Amino acid sequence: MATREFDLVVLGGGSAGYAAALRAAELGDSVAVVERDAVGGTCLHRGCVPTKALLHTAEVADAVRHAAAVGVHATLDGVDPASALAWRRKLVEGKHRGLRSLLSARGVEVVSGEGRLLTGDGSPAIAVGDDLLVGRDVVLATGAASRALPGVAFGPRVMDSEGALALERVPDRAVVIGGGVIGVEFASAWRSLGAEVVIVEAAETLVPNEDPAVRDALLKALRRRGIRVELSAPVSGVSETADGASVTIGRDDASEVLDADTVLVAIGRVPATAGIGLDEAGIALEGPFVSVDAELRTPAAHVWAAGDLVSGPQLAHRGFRHGLFIAERIHDLPVSPLDDALVPRVTYATPEIASVGLTEPQAAERFGADAVRTVEVPLASNAKSEIVSAGSDVRGGFAKVVRRVDGPVLGVHLVGPRVGELVTEGQLAVAWEATPDDLTPLVHAHPSQSEVLGEAFLALAGSPLHTL
Repeated sequence: MATREFDLVVLGGGSAGYAAALRAAELGDSVAVVERDAVGGTCLHRGCVPTKALLHTAEVADAVRHAAAVGVHATLDGVDPASALAWRRKLVEGKHRGLRSLLSARGVEVVSGEGRLLTGDGSPAIAVGDDLLVGRDVVLATGAASRALPGVAFGPRVMDSEGALALERVPDRAVVIGGGVIGVEFASAWRSLGAEVVIVEAAETLVPNEDPAVRDALLKALRRRGIRVELSAPVSGVSETADGASVTIGRDDASEVLDADTVLVAIGRVPATAGIGLDEAGIALEGPFVSVDAELRTPAAHVWAAGDLVSGPQLAHRGFRHGLFIAERIHDLPVSPLDDALVPRVTYATPEIASVGLTEPQAAERFGADAVRTVEVPLASNAKSEIVSAGSDVRGGFAKVVRRVDGPVLGVHLVGPRVGELVTEGQLAVAWEATPDDLTPLVHAHPSQSEVLGEAFLALAGSPLHTL
């Protein structure tokens, strides 16, 4: 076995892995990234990027349908799924080429193959075929994979999100099992593209990590769009035939069979830990996740874990943050503590939802209900929101801000058109522990959707301008 030495060896070239590699290379390290598929990982190739491209196709279709509301006469003759798929693939390939070029320009060596962690008396290493890549430090960043329903095999009609992205057709009737972010986004896109859609969720609510007010608004909006949502509806069976599929749901000794031509299983993702050598290295799992300390160190010396391997929100931008954090921590640079509450979340449905920080129930549990104050400012009063949602079946929405009484902003929660673009301002407010009084002197451009946050901060400071 040929042995080569690097300052840093990264197992996995997704968001966390390539971020660690690029930052370490900037800091002067020799770096190797081991990737069995293609750098960029799930997010670039089979997740975030192609999913948002699909949602953009859906948004354009809706815009054509509603064009008459703003004086444009247009007719939607149909959607060409094959052309839309070709465009998504071209987009992804272009981003992939750019990432490979960036890694090459920084001197990062990309090694193709499946890697396995080896530890011993010396430095940790990753074995890849006949090569042994020894690192002063090793980062495990192998990501996550779709969770399957026990006893349900994927096929032409029953699929996970990767299969759904590869479809060259729009389903006529789709059942989406799972009401989290992935399920809601696909349901929203398919509905805009003409499908009849049912969301089946075993829990009592959609998107359970969001504030209750946001969850309720999303549910009402999806139903208004004609998406059937079945909550508290556990799945007891899934079957597939040559030309269709069915999902059986049950409640209180009663069951119902939902027929479809496509079933999407979107019940979450599980860390990809199998076969990478954790047991031999003495690295335990906490549930499905790799055990790490507050600085992402595993129990094995000089071995770190990042991204979806680590318990918390499974988001690409959280992975970026982990990768940068590890590279800088290895070099003893000053770093801010990791805090998942400061990671923004966006669900790119129609309507969008976006949030950062504590929900109202979380804040009340931490500080006491009497110590928490909230305000909701409707988007219906915001000129730019009304403009961008003209003619749409889903209009309105709101910004909800949670603060500690006589203290800082604790959480920002938004629902409405394009509100994902507003969440960074909320993140800054929460992360910097700003009080509403700190924020009220800041002027928001008019007309812009960001004014709704400015109004919320004014209201919490006791000086609302446009709300009572």
